[in-house]
Parts: sequence; C-alpha cells; structure tokens
Amino acid sequence: MSSVVFPTPASSSSSSTPKKPINLLRGWPAKSLLPASSIARASQTALADPEIAYPALLYGPDPGYQPLREELAQWLNRFYKPWTPAQPEPDRITISGGASQSIACVLQSYTDPVYTRSVWMVAPCYFLACPIFLDSGFEGRLKAVPEDDEGIDLAWLEAGLKSMEEEDEGKNSRDKPVYKDPKPYRKIYKHLIYCVPSFSNPSGKTMSLRRRDGLVKLARKYDALVVCDDVYDMLQWPTATPSTLSSFPPSDLTTAILPRLADIDFSLGCSAHDPPSKHFGHAISNASFSKLSGPGMRTGWTFSTPDFAFGLSQTGSTRSGGAPSQLNAAVLCEMLRAGDLEAHIEGLLKPAYQKRHALLLEAVGRVLVPLGAVVNESSLEGSEIDESKKSVFGGYFLWMKFPDGPAAKAIAEMCQLEEELIVGFGDMFEVHGDEEAVRFGNGIRLCFAWEDEGDLVEGVERLGRVISRMRNEPGRKLVEGSRASGKGMDEFK
Repeated sequence: MSSVVFPTPASSSSSSTPKKPINLLRGWPAKSLLPASSIARASQTALADPEIAYPALLYGPDPGYQPLREELAQWLNRFYKPWTPAQPEPDRITISGGASQSIACVLQSYTDPVYTRSVWMVAPCYFLACPIFLDSGFEGRLKAVPEDDEGIDLAWLEAGLKSMEEEDEGKNSRDKPVYKDPKPYRKIYKHLIYCVPSFSNPSGKTMSLRRRDGLVKLARKYDALVVCDDVYDMLQWPTATPSTLSSFPPSDLTTAILPRLADIDFSLGCSAHDPPSKHFGHAISNASFSKLSGPGMRTGWTFSTPDFAFGLSQTGSTRSGGAPSQLNAAVLCEMLRAGDLEAHIEGLLKPAYQKRHALLLEAVGRVLVPLGAVVNESSLEGSEIDESKKSVFGGYFLWMKFPDGPAAKAIAEMCQLEEELIVGFGDMFEVHGDEEAVRFGNGIRLCFAWEDEGDLVEGVERLGRVISRMRNEPGRKLVEGSRASGKGMDEFK
C-alpha cells in the first residue's frame, strides 16, 4: 500500500488528546472471548495423566491424535446431522496445524504445478489464501469467480472450466502429472476450487443448498477438488437488533443449517475420475479451532473421504514431523470431552458475536446507509430450509459497498490518517493476478470480532465522518509521503 498524506481539513476539529486506535480490519477474536481458563483446566488434565501426557508429548500417528479424531467425529455428527452417517467416522478426519497449513498440505499432496490447470477462487476472496497457492507454483493461474446472492456464480465458473478444457485440446496438454507421483494412496486433480461456503470472508454470504449441490456436480464433471474453509460454521445466530436480542437467543441454533459440500459429495459415491477401488471425492471440509478456542492453538482438521484423509496424512512434512499440533490436540480433546468447548461456543462466543453484529449493523444503518452504503445481506433463498432459519448470520465480517464513491482505498487511507481507524478496502479482496476479472474498488469489510462493543459503534461513526468530509470536499488531493504507511494492515485474517 502506497504512503499518502491528506491535508487536514478546515472543518476538522483539532485536539491535543490523541484518538484511541480502532481496528475494524483485524479478524481476530477479542481477548475477552478467549477461553484461557478452560484451556488451563484441559492442559492440567492432559499433563497430569501419564496415559495422556506421554503420547501427547511424543510423535503421533500420521492422521493425528486419535482421541481427538474420535471426539471430533462425534461432535461433528451432532452438529451436521442429518447429513452425516448414523455412526461417527474418525477415519474421515485428519488433524492439521490449522486451516492455512492444511491448504498447503493439500496442494503438496493433491496438485501438480503443471497438470493442475488453475485455482478458482470465489471473489471477493480471503486474500491471504492467495500466497499459499502462489507458493505451490500457481502464479498467474488464480482465477476469480464472482458471487451473487446465493454464492458462487456457477455459470461463470463452468464457462471458465469449459474454455480451459477447449484450450487443452488445442495445445495437446499434459494428460498426467509432471512433477508429482500420486502413488496408490493419492491422486492429482485437474482443477482446484477454493471457497468459504458459510458466512464467507469477506462477503458474509452463505452459499445456498442448490449452489452447493451444483458446485459439487460441476467439480465431479471437470475433475476439480473443492477446498471449503468451513471455519465459521459453528458461529451462527439468528439476526436481531440491539433491542430484540433476547427474543432471538443464539442457543436456539445448535446445528448446521446446511450440509457441508463434503457431505453432498460423499452421498454421490465415487466419480468417473476416481481410480479403481478408490474414493477420493471432489470436496473436502477444511476447518479449524482458531475461531473457536484461539488462533494460538494452531490446530484444525479436514473432513473428507477415508481415502483422501489417508492420502493427506501421507504428506511428507507430516510423516517426518509427526501429527501436527499433537500436544494442543490432546488439550482440545479434553475440552471437547468435558463439554467445555461447546459451552464456550454456545454460552459466550455466539451471544457475544450476535450482539456485536447487531450493534455494528444498527450503527451502519444509522450512519453509513444515509451516505450511500449498500450492506450485503446473505440470502438463503433456494436453500430448501426452514423459513425460520433464513435470517441467520454468522462469522466475523460485515461487507458493504459505496457504489457512488469515493473509492474504498482512499476512504481507508484517510480513516487511518485522520481518525486512527483501520478498515478493510475492496482492492485487498481481489484475486491476486486476476484482479481485472472481478473488481471491488468500492467495497469495505468491517470485522466485529476484535474491538469492544463501544468501539465498534465509534469506529462506524469515525468512518462516517471521513466519508462526509471526502464528499463535501471533492477537491482534496492525496499527497505522497504520509505517516499513513499501512500500519496495522498486516494484522487481518
């Protein structure tokens, strides 16, 4: 981000007291929402018992800490019913070092930088995923796919896949991996599709059931692997206003409103692209404890077919280093076993985020909508779910657009300089290398998870003041050399 400076407007009041910095970009859980005491109890339980402590402190099995796989299988079955099998299946789960590390392992094991044609990313995208794909040799081959009210635009995606297939026929492209030997326990996919189906980062949208079904079928047709970041699924609540929060308790929503894409794919059985006697599937759920217990725990999981799970566990770095996050996996297992993690999610996280979201949304409606903001609201139309569940929100983020300007990047720069406020601007969420395909120059992302409730409202009011000044003084110019150097812009997830 370039350094810029803005002249102090005459209408702006001066004060010797510096403003409190407010960061509405940072996608972290607030410190007050971290379950430190529960983690301490679980750690003491795990380390005090030699039968738990010694395995937890040594190298673990390749698929991960087995007791956690078993506890997770039971918990996920309860949460995602009725779309999961009657009996929990631990062999469909691998333990990871978090969702980001997991993507890197998937790329190592299931893609080839020549044979795998492209990575298709829903746009606006979680842009810190882009460098993970670039590190695996996909420079210039990240492709943006826009969203509509129901999620990913399948017509756009299929047109791109079909066009690439036609180009392959004309170029006599490789019909087998060039640099990777998948061996009997893995395969190489021709395409990879990345999305956040529920409460997407940054748009907040939830992909409808018919889009999920259509995306899975498209992936099976073109031999693509859909990697779904399902990190926000458990953080869901009925939408409410600050005055009606008690009428819509989040505890009434304790199971998933939609199936994972991995559930839909598994129900269809093997595809024409599966090798004989193998079932790798075409969609996996990539999840994490980061938003549930704290990012510092660095523990996550994937949910897939058993064959895919085993192949992923054979990634070279996993086999050499042992199961990822072995000690933390044991601690989290004890939290799950004791019911502490579910109690933390239902008793603290969901009510807190429901209230924060309501406060932020009310402030945006009062301050920013009159200034031209158009707030994205996720639509579940066509999802074939209960009507009462169509007003459900979740995750960490609120996304809005200012169709009539000023540009979001200029707004963000001035917010930082004049109001000690950091917000996410739309250019950040464009797919790296394919920015021109789908642009978001008028988009702004606000996170309601990190800052205190009062600061959320104050942040929106500061944002409103900036936009008002920019509109009232259209002749103001950006001057190079500002102290607004992008401070804080590296602290978002």
